[in-house]
Amino acid sequence: MTPPYRLPIRLSHLRLFSTSYLPTLTQTSTSTSTSTILKQQTTPFTNPIRTYHHTTTLKMRLPYVPNPPPTSTPEDQAIVDRITERRAPRPLQPLDLTLLHSPPVADGWNAFLGAVRTRTLVPADARELAISRVAVVNKAWYEWAHHAPLAVAAGVSEAAMEFVRTAAAAALSDVRAAGADRGGLDERLWAVLCLADEMTRNVEVREETFAVVRGLFGERGVVELVATVACYNCVSRFLVAMDVGEKNGTGPDAAH
Repeated sequence: MTPPYRLPIRLSHLRLFSTSYLPTLTQTSTSTSTSTILKQQTTPFTNPIRTYHHTTTLKMRLPYVPNPPPTSTPEDQAIVDRITERRAPRPLQPLDLTLLHSPPVADGWNAFLGAVRTRTLVPADARELAISRVAVVNKAWYEWAHHAPLAVAAGVSEAAMEFVRTAAAAALSDVRAAGADRGGLDERLWAVLCLADEMTRNVEVREETFAVVRGLFGERGVVELVATVACYNCVSRFLVAMDVGEKNGTGPDAAH
């Protein structure tokens, strides 16, 4: 599929994972043709968020580990069991089958992501909106495919998610913007969007943005929101570097 990509997010998008991932979930071979992996196409990609060249691979840059993953030690099997338990009732995902090339890394990743996703007090709409903006800025369409539908399910409107997908950085320059300039977001979600954008694009967060987020969410809340944005910047960079799910150079609609 080629650009442009458009929301609205349809009801069918509320599935937690797409059937387009199923071949990778059941893959049993650990060998992939080198010529196939290296057959790449570099194309320019431009949108209001960032402009650079995408390298598009036909397959993820490493073979996914087989599913179920083979293990050679009880410790590695325990790691697989912990990841499987966190994913249940879903099967292991392509991201899991990439990380499990290194069981210790996969284990630490699972613990960190589990805490950020399930053990914070950040409301689901704020969490999923922040993650979705990270995905947009970093062109991590695998991440967008999983989290934009969750934001809608948590109550963020489709129109607001269209704004999250398309808003340029200049549109997010005022954390105290009036309602008409906030893309349909309330004060709380607008502050989260500004925080996610600033952290992802610039690393630094303006004092005013931080103060507004702290005032709305409290000290624990701001720590958890910053941790969430930082965490999913890590996730998105891994996804894009490895081309997990084969989404590089596509776009949000192609992710479903």
